[in-house]
Amino acid sequence: MPEGDLLWEPAPSSARRTNMYSYLKWLERKGQPFQGYGDLWRWSVEDLEGFWGSVWKYFEVAEADYPVLPERKMPGAKWFEGAEVNFTERVFAKKREGDALVFTVERGSAKSLGWADLERKAASLAAKLVELGVGRGDRVAAYLQNGPEAVIGLLASASIGAVWSSCPLEFGPQSVVDRFGQIGPKVLIAADGYSYGGKWIDRAEDVAAVRKAVPSIREVIGVSGGSKGKGVPGTIDWDGAVEGRSEFEYAFVPFDHPLWVLYSSGTTGLPKALVHSQGGILVELLKSVALHNDVREGDRFFWYTTTGWMMWNYLMGGLLLGATLVLYSGHPSWPRPDSLWKIVEETKTTYMGTSAAYLSANMRAGVEPRSGFALKSLRGIGSTGSPLSPDSFEWVYSKVKDDVWLESLSGGTDLCTAFVTGSPTLPVYSGELQCRALGASVQAFDEGGNPVVGKVGELVITEPMPSMPVCFWGDEDGTKYRESYFGMFPGVWRHGDWIKITGRGTCVIYGRSDATIKKLGVRIGTSEIYRAVEKVPEVSDSLAVDVPGGASEEMVLFVSLKEGVSLDDALLSRIKNQIRTDLSPRYLPDRVVAVPAIPRTLNGKKLEVPIKRILTGARPDDVLNRGSLADPASVDRFLELAREKGVGVGAGARKDRPA
Repeated sequence: MPEGDLLWEPAPSSARRTNMYSYLKWLERKGQPFQGYGDLWRWSVEDLEGFWGSVWKYFEVAEADYPVLPERKMPGAKWFEGAEVNFTERVFAKKREGDALVFTVERGSAKSLGWADLERKAASLAAKLVELGVGRGDRVAAYLQNGPEAVIGLLASASIGAVWSSCPLEFGPQSVVDRFGQIGPKVLIAADGYSYGGKWIDRAEDVAAVRKAVPSIREVIGVSGGSKGKGVPGTIDWDGAVEGRSEFEYAFVPFDHPLWVLYSSGTTGLPKALVHSQGGILVELLKSVALHNDVREGDRFFWYTTTGWMMWNYLMGGLLLGATLVLYSGHPSWPRPDSLWKIVEETKTTYMGTSAAYLSANMRAGVEPRSGFALKSLRGIGSTGSPLSPDSFEWVYSKVKDDVWLESLSGGTDLCTAFVTGSPTLPVYSGELQCRALGASVQAFDEGGNPVVGKVGELVITEPMPSMPVCFWGDEDGTKYRESYFGMFPGVWRHGDWIKITGRGTCVIYGRSDATIKKLGVRIGTSEIYRAVEKVPEVSDSLAVDVPGGASEEMVLFVSLKEGVSLDDALLSRIKNQIRTDLSPRYLPDRVVAVPAIPRTLNGKKLEVPIKRILTGARPDDVLNRGSLADPASVDRFLELAREKGVGVGAGARKDRPA
């Protein structure tokens, strides 16, 4: 399907039921009428003080007013100075009935936890943490899957002003130490193992190894990961820790007090530890989850994620709105490729979030959820992690549900939100993200730092946002922070993606700008290459990099093929023709190489930059952390190619084909 085709429009009656519509009517009653979303967005980024002040009042964050933003500057913006907040207090500010959490594991039946029980367990754990010596600013770390224990742990930690940080059990112990070793947690909450892809993975010894390697850990609270778990010796029992006092003693903290620490992917060395504030995350998630995802009280909000991806933290925003969180721990495509749709059906999910990679995999596997599952409750589908192709857009509307709102989003761990996103009041066009987020002054900059429309440019944010990190942990003078985001355009956040903003205000993301390929003087976005190559039925995944080759750069295309398929001349010709037809001859690779698998992070992102650096002579340990990969063995063939010097330097390695 061509990019830009209209796929969906909200019915007027549906649009009037959205949170965005209610917010617009509220502004109108306050004497601020707006003519559509574009008008609203312009106000939100031109009058930051007025917009974020309205978010504060609309969501009733606090009764008192505070100076919203005394000085516009990046980095270093100070928001709502004098305000004191508590994230957990806002979760439980209203008494709610029914389920707070619905959770399940592979081939398990869904269980639930009510609001009252969630509050009681989190309050009990908070008291236990205080008993163990945890106070304001101390760190509580978790080595857990996406289940109720992680949610309870976060809420308990935030309630006392401690700082939360989590890693999934998929991470090996060294990856966990690389993260928690930086922040020095006092208490670790950890499970003894987990099930994934039908297999039990024991983590008891790994928990002990992490405890030994991170000397700041005073106590470990042990969680049973399942019936096959043997427990973690020398730990405090989880069940005992969450059964006790049932009332919180909230620690109200300054707006910029740390809430949690998230981490960059860590594929190129020690991950950056990103510190987000209680207040910044609070107002950003209220705005984003309510207005842009249209999550409402009583909804069932599901995002397939792990505790190591920012989308887990983002998912917690649903609790602020009284939505029920749907949690799943397990492989998304086991025992069947359509396993997530079964969860949507069984839990009556209203908004399902997933990755572009999962939707693409379903499309290629011939999955047809609309014929196999009852999806009547499903109102919206969110996709993030990488650009969603026009073909995947079309697949959702033809094979999932023709009246669903498909919301493609782009953002990052850096801000723990999406800043290019959607609105339930806007139409959906194939391959395009509906809008720039309210309060996010997103622009496309050319090489001279000038904003452009209708052309591909660097994605930048020209005004501060409350959820920008307050700092990197351990970056005392802010040098690494400034170099990471403000080195190219001083005073302007450069995110590292290619973006095109269309004349109608929609956006197209073209992948990482630091992974861009230059061929014959033309910049090529890798997402466009993948979109074309992965249309070829025999290709299951792909990765493109440019590497030195004689007098110029060579573009090398790596393809992972379906089982039983080999890269013969006929297949090579079809790949080449698909690229030529969809793009242009300029995009043709100089070399095509078949590999067993394409390296991806646990969040599904392709490792373009680390692989390029390995192939150009970098030491693997300097640019790659196997513990951050979904399949650590996927890099083995690339390491072989680097040792053989067969890519981009002449003779060619085994299974290579000149293009």
